[in-house]
Amino acid sequence: MTLRKRLFDLFFASLLVVILGPILIGLLGYIWWREGRPLFYVAERMKTPTEPLNLWKLRTMTVVPEDQGVSGGDKSARVTPTGRWLRAKRLDEFPQLWNILKGDLSFVGPRPPLREYVERFPDIYDEVLKSRPGVTGLATIRFHKHEDALLQRCKTAAETDDIYTRICVPRKARLDLIYQRHQSTCYDFDLVFQTIGNLFRRKSSQKRRSVRK
Repeated sequence: MTLRKRLFDLFFASLLVVILGPILIGLLGYIWWREGRPLFYVAERMKTPTEPLNLWKLRTMTVVPEDQGVSGGDKSARVTPTGRWLRAKRLDEFPQLWNILKGDLSFVGPRPPLREYVERFPDIYDEVLKSRPGVTGLATIRFHKHEDALLQRCKTAAETDDIYTRICVPRKARLDLIYQRHQSTCYDFDLVFQTIGNLFRRKSSQKRRSVRK
């Protein structure tokens, strides 16, 4: 990670902590009231091909001991009502500001993968993880909606894994490497604003669907 990119992350993460801190406190109170503890979901992801990180999110699912693997349709029954709302607005990712401040994540980069996929596809992730993992990125913007639709159709963990490894891993890696070749501060700004724009468009489309109903 370049010094310019690190300063970009530190400045905006600190600014958002100040601005969004009260909202995060309110969300934590709401989750505690509606769903109880734990409030956070902390999972191992890979920062480099050999170095793990603890990724922080607001909890959106019922707790199952030793839960592993990608979330697909086989896990949809575990998503809480509050969790669906948080995921739709990506509010569950607020705590990743802490990961950014620590230097584990950048605002923009490939999403940090599970260890099992890094070990299964070393050639892919040796290249992808030359970039610092991020909260959003080109693959998130271009492929996340399609990925979610593919995985939500899966009925078993084996089917989820098959779809993820055959379709999602190579498609996301291709987009992550395009970002890697063109990375710049201006490009990071552009991808952050695209992410924000997508959230507002998603909110508008949800309102239109509710009106039709």
